[in-house]
Amino acid sequence: MTPLKTLKILAITEGISYISFAITMPLKYIMHWPLPNQIVGVAHGILFIAYCLWVLIVGVRFKRTVEFYAIGWLMSLIPFGTFWFERKYLNENNFTDPNLLD
Repeated sequence: MTPLKTLKILAITEGISYISFAITMPLKYIMHWPLPNQIVGVAHGILFIAYCLWVLIVGVRFKRTVEFYAIGWLMSLIPFGTFWFERKYLNENNFTDPNLLD
């Protein structure tokens, strides 16, 4: 699997895990059932770190600008941000060297 495809998958799964907190937070604080929030929290933490590292890896490998890193990392803090980043910045047309995509 290419680094770009891996980052696309991480962006989507990290975004899903972030949005999952909207479901598990009421379970934790209103229904006093913390287990789902703990599970989602661990998964989100791992995916968040992997996503941020993979933004760095792809940025270095494809020689991206500082804007790529800043927006990639900033979008990980905003709900639905990684979905937008994946659509706008991880388009294969933005990566011109076909040898790096393999």
